Amino acid sequence: MAAIDPVTAGAVLFATAATDAVYVMFTSAVVARKRVPAATWSSVWYLLSSYAVISYTENWAYVAFAAVGSWIGAYASITYLHRPPGGPPVGAAPE
Repeated sequence: MAAIDPVTAGAVLFATAATDAVYVMFTSAVVARKRVPAATWSSVWYLLSSYAVISYTENWAYVAFAAVGSWIGAYASITYLHRPPGGPPVGAAPE
């Protein structure tokens, strides 16, 4: 097993945090039935996740950084989206 590069580990952590945050925004747009925002969030989601996958397939130890980033991204985005009931979801801009 190769040594862990701190820059790659940080980039994987950031990419998976951003991926989970974008996934939450995608889901919010889907629930609101907004086609353009959902499609946009979906494409960003795949761009971010591909970086993480390509990075940690070279060294399985990066999966741990991906898991931590995933947790951070989901937690932060749900915190951001937590609003009182009655309004539209945050990621669902009008078409």
